[in-house]
Amino acid sequence: MPQRTETDSRKLLRRLRDEMSLANPGQERLDRITTIIAESMGVEVCSVYLFRDADTLELCATEGLRPESVHQTRLRLGEGLVGKVARLTKPINTANAPAEAGFRYMPETGEEVFSSFLGVPIQRLGERLGVLVVQAKEPRLYSDDELYGLEVVAMVIAEMTELGAFVGEGTGFATPHKLPFAMRGLAAQEGEAEGHVWLHQPRVVITNLVNDDSRAEAERLNDAVEKLRVSIDELLSRAGNRDAEHQEVLQTYRMFAHSRGWLKRMEEDIRLGLSAEAAVEKEQSAARARLERVPDAYLRDRLHDLDDLSNRLLRILTGQGHETGAEMPDRPILVARNIGPGELLEYGRKLRGVVLEEGAVGSHATIVARALAIPLIINVPRITTEALNGDHVLIDGTEGVVHLRPDDSVSSAFRDKMAMQAKAQERYASLRDKPAVARCGTRITLKMNAGLMADLPSLPSSGAEAVGLFRTELQFLARDKMPKRAELVANYARVLDAAQGKIVHFRTLDIGSDKVMPYMKRPDEPNPAMGWRALRVGLDKPGVLRMQLQALIRAAAGRPLSVMFPLVAAHSEFTRARDVFMREIERERRLGHVLPESLQVGAMLESCSLAYAPKAFFEEADFISIGGNDLKQFFFAADRENELVRRRYDTLSVSFLTFLQLVVDRCHDAGTRLSFCGEDAGRPVDALALAGIGIPSLSMRPASIGPVKSLIRRANLNEVSEIIARVQARGLESARPALLDYVATLVD
Repeated sequence: MPQRTETDSRKLLRRLRDEMSLANPGQERLDRITTIIAESMGVEVCSVYLFRDADTLELCATEGLRPESVHQTRLRLGEGLVGKVARLTKPINTANAPAEAGFRYMPETGEEVFSSFLGVPIQRLGERLGVLVVQAKEPRLYSDDELYGLEVVAMVIAEMTELGAFVGEGTGFATPHKLPFAMRGLAAQEGEAEGHVWLHQPRVVITNLVNDDSRAEAERLNDAVEKLRVSIDELLSRAGNRDAEHQEVLQTYRMFAHSRGWLKRMEEDIRLGLSAEAAVEKEQSAARARLERVPDAYLRDRLHDLDDLSNRLLRILTGQGHETGAEMPDRPILVARNIGPGELLEYGRKLRGVVLEEGAVGSHATIVARALAIPLIINVPRITTEALNGDHVLIDGTEGVVHLRPDDSVSSAFRDKMAMQAKAQERYASLRDKPAVARCGTRITLKMNAGLMADLPSLPSSGAEAVGLFRTELQFLARDKMPKRAELVANYARVLDAAQGKIVHFRTLDIGSDKVMPYMKRPDEPNPAMGWRALRVGLDKPGVLRMQLQALIRAAAGRPLSVMFPLVAAHSEFTRARDVFMREIERERRLGHVLPESLQVGAMLESCSLAYAPKAFFEEADFISIGGNDLKQFFFAADRENELVRRRYDTLSVSFLTFLQLVVDRCHDAGTRLSFCGEDAGRPVDALALAGIGIPSLSMRPASIGPVKSLIRRANLNEVSEIIARVQARGLESARPALLDYVATLVD
């Protein structure tokens, strides 16, 4: 085979572009593509295999193999050399294909006479689309130039495939972004929603794949790279020294942007005939494929930096900014790779739901989604590449399932489910002004959790008697600098105003672990969840704690004030924090400021150690709130961010309920008010068990109050307590089966 030249590559790409401009049916177009490639490269065979589904490749067009094998020959992912190329996303170049490990002979194709084989993956930004193969009778290895040229062609085919050029009429394939797409992710916030996709960062659409003037295109690339470098330098300059972690990311961007190898590879792609945009995306795809095979987590994280850098460069080249001019659709459901808390707060309650390709159960986005009471599903593979703005989408935040472009039967079933839930909510609304009094006469206080001003309008309509937890950290997390005391005073005063006299339990700043302020350096810790976080930060950085306490005192302005400290692990920590508070009260008195009418200072019991604190602790604390999410994590040694273990342990396990009863008894003996705050408090059966062991107050998201109240009013808590006691006596592991049987007997 003759050495390929720049002219050969450019001629081939131009012939492909010209072919794509013709209005031929999909199959005819695909057949012509394989013929053009075979003729241009001087080989007997060129074949295109595309994925029919995630595990099956189909021969969709060929020049040189038997025509009757088209759409008949299929391989599983990893099967044969073609399947191996697809699985590894790496080229295979061999002079003697039948002798290669994994070779599979497909007699229907007539390929037995062809010895040499070169296969390259067809992929776009890490998404596998198929395999491009050339074969010849001559037993020889293909040169590096030939391999490189075929990879360039495969990239062009990937773009054409993404745009639907090879599918539709005559191919047996549906057009991309038209087929229904269902994917399971992780449920991070419960709820269901139907709406239309709104992409947080719409993908850059490349329309010109081939250049007419390599020199002019290379200059355009270099100009764009220079603009990119300048923009990163400006970002670094603005970052200053106050944000070391952010600066480190920008320095990584800067390193990549100034990489000569990165630029040289893109220039070489342009020399072979690609446009600047296509060259950038080809390099982006190749880098993603390389890094996804790297076992080192740090290097894999750099993939995101490189992705972001490439996207910035593509937006400069195409002029396609984040604002595309598209209007947000009705009932928008946000789809993004990931999103920060500030960005999500900017959308606010306009959104019906959120779907993320990445994310974590305890991430900032999850916290905000819970505060906004909108369903959130995370870790949904390929959703940002599958979804287009305006696509019809159904999300089930309870099951963690996304239905993109669902068919009528799925939509109908989903709407029936939502209608049933709406009907149940109507029934719960009728209980809004009624107390949660069980049939035995025991009254349970139901409170709501909040973290945003937008939550407070839900207080009257939810039927909550108070705000059991107000997360003060959201005002810190959603900013790029520390808020001023006056801003906090105004914010907390608005919260108390909106509560209309109902008690608000403010939790002081709970940062660290998965909640990191963007302007505060995050320490390098092997296990952040059990590290420098929550009250530990407040005691080590008393200036921040004191400022927040001052703001709360001034915001109360003569009204009752309730404050609790997060993650208290020892009596001494509570004493120190309470002393800081009392000193601030005295300081405010000396300054002549109006003091709170009454003051309640409590602790969140989130570590097992606090249950065994001296009696003096329980006597000093005005109230204790069990932080169920963290407590369960530490009790079972099961990281709630780890999907392998976080669902493994049951709140209603006998061991956990026995531990909680210890806390109930100690609070009862000391006369200390007790509540339970967390996701489990909002699950009706779990809430029933918590009330049954003697916890008199539960705090949950507003939407859960109705279902919990309904069940408590139908139950007899004495009977619930007896059921749990029998389960304990019998040595069973969980009380859940027995309680579910009991709930089934209750009259609605």
